[in-house]
Amino acid sequence: MELLDGKVLIWLESAQFVKAKPGVYVLYDKDLNAIYVGESENLQSRFEKYVNTNFESNPCKQKTHTYQREFVDNPQERKEKILDDYKRDYGKAPCCNEDD
Repeated sequence: MELLDGKVLIWLESAQFVKAKPGVYVLYDKDLNAIYVGESENLQSRFEKYVNTNFESNPCKQKTHTYQREFVDNPQERKEKILDDYKRDYGKAPCCNEDD
């Protein structure tokens, strides 16, 4: 289920072309299940790190197949709203957010 309004993008095909702006992102597995909701003051830097390190050996995030992103002025606030809505709808956080 898509959590943001924007297009769902293939991870490795487009992650390296994200702009250096603040925003939130949702990572999905191959079945389009949300596995992680994140935020950054610089999405380009965060995504470059993820692509270059294959999620720093994080087995949960390594399941990423697609993603959505949204540029926002206050990414932390937007992430909290997305997570609150997700928890309300599903009774728990996305699997890779459970340790946050």
